Amino acid sequence: MVKAIRVYELGGPEVLKWEDVEIGDPKEGEIRVKNKAIGVNFIDIYFRTGVYKVPEIPYTPGMEAVGVVTAIGAGVCDLKIGDVVYHSGGAMGTYTEEQIVLADKAMPLPPIDPLVVASVMIKGLTARFLVRTWFKVEQGHKVVVHAAAGGVGSVLCQWANMLGATVIGTVSTKEKALQAKEDGCHHVIIYKEDDFVTRVAEITSGEGVDVVFDSVGKDTFQGSLACLKPRGYMVSFGQSSGTPDPVPLSALATKSLFLTRPSVRTSGFSNDEMREAMKEVLANVASGALRVRVNHTYPLSQAAQAHADMAGRKTSGSIVLTPES
Repeated sequence: MVKAIRVYELGGPEVLKWEDVEIGDPKEGEIRVKNKAIGVNFIDIYFRTGVYKVPEIPYTPGMEAVGVVTAIGAGVCDLKIGDVVYHSGGAMGTYTEEQIVLADKAMPLPPIDPLVVASVMIKGLTARFLVRTWFKVEQGHKVVVHAAAGGVGSVLCQWANMLGATVIGTVSTKEKALQAKEDGCHHVIIYKEDDFVTRVAEITSGEGVDVVFDSVGKDTFQGSLACLKPRGYMVSFGQSSGTPDPVPLSALATKSLFLTRPSVRTSGFSNDEMREAMKEVLANVASGALRVRVNHTYPLSQAAQAHADMAGRKTSGSIVLTPES
């Protein structure tokens, strides 16, 4: 038996239950992994609250972790006991001390701190696809990044800056504004003090920006559209404040705007594409090109508190859960 977080009904952080589970031995093509660091992502909250549909209830949350291989099933040739691996691949279940993982969803890691890898991979992949695939950021572009001090926002600002964009970030506090500046924002707007639409207009001399990367949703959506220049791109990739109101096509026609709602889960990337993207994220982290902020760690048993703090915007950077055993 091992300890894990289990969810028996959708709802608030209180539905995350800490209990014993039995996981068994790996079957063909599987490995058993003892988790060392578990990434926390806003998508975990979307599943817990029902914004995204879970395959079945009860379930164990979590989309990514780093751990040590403790057992190997038949047919697994490219991994061995003792290997440190990152594992993900879309199937939930990482909020646990140990778990069974499909071997082809596990990637051996170079000597990088497990806390760093667990904290950054999904966020780094999201940022990478945002600036390289869903909207190709180029030298001279002006971009707005909401929640610029958040887990994805921190990496996204750095990556957009590396590509030569002028980065405008929005944050909620002065402390987060300092972090966003360090992470590549040329301009930072504290939205509780200033109207971000007005400030973006001032910063761009009324021209607007090429793209807005919006993970906040309801509270920022209409303002984000207003920040765009003609033929600008609204990239809505999250909704931490709630689902935006429906947008009539006529609202986009006023400036010939583009609107997209991308997701790594639904973009149809092949395993090879994902592997290459993951290697790119790791290379940028290892070289120091991307600063990873593991600002908060919680014991795995306190996952509910981690969720509450993240939803309450009490955190910045990345959150990692660590098993006690």
